[in-house]
Formats: sequence, C-alpha cells, structure tokens
Amino acid sequence: MQPVLCGVFSFVSQLLMMLFFGFSSVTTQDIIKEENLRDDLRYYFMSPCEKYRARRHKPWKMGVQILKIVMITTQLILFGLNNQLVVSYKEETTMALKNLFLKGYSGVDEDDYCVAVYTQHDVYESLFYVLDQYSQLGRLSVGPLGYTEDEDGKLLPLVICKEYYKRGSVDPSDEAFDIDAHIETGERGNIYSESEIFTCRVKLKKFHFFFRLVDIKITFQLKGINLQTVRTRELPDCYSFYVTITFDNQCHSGKVKIFLHLDAQSSACRDWKISGTAQKNTHYLLVFDGFVILVCLTSAVLCTRSIVLAVRLLQRFSQFLHENYSRKVCEDDQREFLNGWYLLVIISDLLAIIGSILKMEIQAKSLTSYDVCSIFLGTSTLMVWVGVIRYLGYFQKYNVLILTMKAAFPKVLRFCCCAGMIYLGYTFCGWIVLGPYHEKFEGLSRVAECLFSLLNGDDMFTTFAQLKDKNTLVWFFSRAYLYSFISLFIYMVLSLFIALITDAYETIKNYQRNGFPLTDLQKFLKEQKDYPVVEESSQTDVHIRDTMICCCQRYDI
Repeated sequence: MQPVLCGVFSFVSQLLMMLFFGFSSVTTQDIIKEENLRDDLRYYFMSPCEKYRARRHKPWKMGVQILKIVMITTQLILFGLNNQLVVSYKEETTMALKNLFLKGYSGVDEDDYCVAVYTQHDVYESLFYVLDQYSQLGRLSVGPLGYTEDEDGKLLPLVICKEYYKRGSVDPSDEAFDIDAHIETGERGNIYSESEIFTCRVKLKKFHFFFRLVDIKITFQLKGINLQTVRTRELPDCYSFYVTITFDNQCHSGKVKIFLHLDAQSSACRDWKISGTAQKNTHYLLVFDGFVILVCLTSAVLCTRSIVLAVRLLQRFSQFLHENYSRKVCEDDQREFLNGWYLLVIISDLLAIIGSILKMEIQAKSLTSYDVCSIFLGTSTLMVWVGVIRYLGYFQKYNVLILTMKAAFPKVLRFCCCAGMIYLGYTFCGWIVLGPYHEKFEGLSRVAECLFSLLNGDDMFTTFAQLKDKNTLVWFFSRAYLYSFISLFIYMVLSLFIALITDAYETIKNYQRNGFPLTDLQKFLKEQKDYPVVEESSQTDVHIRDTMICCCQRYDI
C-alpha cells in the first residue's frame, strides 16, 4: 500500500510542478514580448543622435539627406545660372525682332499688344515695313541672325495669310449690314525674293474691304546662335526662331492691334570650332547629375524602408492593445507611425530624379524644355529644405513652429474653406460689374490677385483712383464693393485667421510648460513595471538577457 501512495504522491508533485513552471514560462514570454515591443518603439521614436548613443547605429539616412541637400542645391544653382542666360537671350532677341519688324514700336508693349494702327494707310505701311525689313535682315541686324534653309539648301519663304468674312456689305449711315460669317483664308503668299515682295505689295493694296478683314498673319523662320555662353566656357546653342506677326482686326473698332509672337527652339550646332579658350567639358556635369540621381534613389529606398518598418511596428502595437486591452490604436498614435516627413522626402526624391534626367537631356541638346525642368528641380529643392525642419524638431526650442502648424492646420483649413466661399463671391461680382471699367478687374485671375493685394493692404488708393467714373451707378457700387471687402476681410477674416494661429501657439506653449496630454502610445512607452521573474534556472536568465539584446539589434530605423 505504501508504494502505491508514494507513486501517486510523486505523480501529483510532478503534475503540479509542470503546471507551475508552464504558467511561469507563459508569463515570462508575455513580459519579454511586451518589453521587446516597448524597446523597439522607444528606439523608433529616438532622434538620430539618441539612436547612435543607444546602439551605436550610425545615422546613414540623415547623412544621405545632408549630402542630398548640398548636391541638389548645387545642381539647382548651376542650372539656374545657365537658364538665366537662355531666358535673357530669348527676351532680348524678342525685343530686337520687335524693333526690327514693327514700325513705330516704342520699346514698350501697349497693354497686351505691341503696336496699334488706326488708318488704312498705316496698316499698309506696317505690312510693307515688315516685308522690307525681312528682305534687308542681313544688313540691319547687329546680332547673329540669318534666314532658315531647308534640307536642299533653299531659303524657307515668308508666308502671308489673310482671314476675312466670306461676303459682306456694311452701311453704318443707314444702320444696315449683310455679313456671311464664314471665315475664308485668302491666298497664301510665299515670298522668297525682293521681286515677290513687290508683287505681294501690289496684291495687298488691292484689298480695301477692311470691314471684312479679321486678321493678317505673317510667319517666317530665322536662325540664331547664343554666343554669350562662350564666356562661361560652354558650347553655344543654335536656335530656330518661329516668328508670327499678327494684324488683329477681330474687334472691328477702327483699331488694328499688331502682335509679335516668338517661339524659340534650341539645338546643337552642326559645325563649330572654338579657339582661344578652354572648352568646358559637359561630361563632368553629366556625371554629377548621375550621382545626384543615385543619392536620391538611396534616400527614397531608405525612407521607404523606414515606412515599412513603421507599419510593422504599428501592427505589433495594435495587436498588443487588442490582445491585452481589447482596444484600437487611436488616430493620434497612428499618425505618429505614419510619418509625413518620409512621404515628403520620397516625393522630393522622385521630383529631383525626373528633373535631373531632364537636365541631362537638355545638356545633351536632346530637349529644350527649360521651364519644365525648372519646375521639377525647384519644387524638389523646396521640399528638401522644408524637410530639414524635421531634424530641428528634435530640439524643443526649435520645435514650436512644427507643433504650432500641426495643431493649427485643421482649424485653419476649415476656416479658409468658409472664407474662400466669400472670397469667390467677391471675385465673380467684381469681374462682372467692374471688369469693363477697371483694368484690375478685367479677368477672373486678375480680380483674385487684386483682392489678395487689397487683403494685404497693398495698392488701396490706386485701386480706388483708377476706376473710371463714366458710369455713376457703377462708381457708387464700386465704393460699396471695395469698402465692404476691405472691412470684412482685414478687420474680421484676417483677424480671426491670426487668432486661430495664436491660440494654437499659446496651447503649445502651455503644453511645453505643463506637459503634453499622454496618448496610449506615450503611456505605454513611459510605463515602468517590476515584473516578478521566476528563478527557474540560470538558463532562463540567460534566455531573457539574450532576448533583450536581440531586441536592441532588430529595428535599425
């Protein structure tokens, strides 16, 4: 009987020990899992300097960002200096062609057109002046301008094209007219020589029905070389200029407006030789642009990796809250993981890569889209420098701007939506009522710009004084319109806008003084518990320590 009792006692003892140590093992694993999560979260929200002190992890991503700022800014400056030369050459060439081909041009455009003529004689003289100047271009121009030849070596012609109503008769004295509104295109005159110019002048003089005339367009092509880049030891570009001179009579008001439009395209010169100076090798610039692309790709990959790791951490934290507290992660904590700065950096990297590719194509003379390249490079540089604020945000004294913008942005956005409705109402009203009487209200975009300047206190007296007082009713309406807009937006809307930002700033200052309200994530990170650890064996202690060490090497973000 005694051996049986001893066997039962032994079995019960082993069973109790298994249950005890098994429960202790489960508890220990939960504690280790929680501490691992807490350590990973703490490390994720550390600054680069704190990460280096904690785990000797070198801030590669910050180093790449600093290098990228220097390289992109240098690239932008080099491209900007080259772009300034191109823009100045196009603008000065346009001014030179206006003075060459437009009779009576004063050097300043009248409103949106270059010159205006008011008599039939002046129209003829202006037309003939264009033809005469074109025939003597080589003897008149002081710049490297010449005629354009086709593939066979023949000069491309100057083309004259008239557009007019198909049929019509007008008698203003009897207030009678008969017009066929179909537009016909007259015989296109292709002029190659001075004799053809004389023939064209004779044909033009035969056209006396100016009330049927809609417009006359003169188009021709010229060649030019931008020699100013030689001073910067860069290969000059050859340009093709597509010139269009339009005599606009669409209004039929007795005033014919003359426009000159110039479209320029650059290309590599076919035959060139430079002596007396060292030619600048563009291969170095191409290599530099390629290195910029490589750095931007590295930055985008590192930021994408950080976003992926952040999403994984968010999933682990969300699972922990669900299993232990049956709660979901609040929106504020989710925004902490989904870092908008990384998205900003990735977008700036993509824009910089596209801009660098366009810049390389421009340097290789394959593209001429300077404006598109400038937009990509300028926007990427803007985002890169804005991204520097992220690193300043790790310091409390510099973090006020970021926190204030973050706190005030939702309220400011809702406020701007409401104020924008009133602003649009004033824009449409000003355009339809004051547009015919005031140059600042002639178009919707100009009205919006004018009201925005009034909102900031600019040009107030000029806006009042320039209104034409030919219509008394409109003059009184304009005063009520302007006074109400200025009073409403400056004294109320703008003051409330500033008050929203000031309120957010004061709230942030109080939080910095008294402490920010803690979210679930911050409470979890600050939690310090002395969990009882069962001294199962020395192996258990070693296992816990090894697990914590592995945790410290896991999320190198």
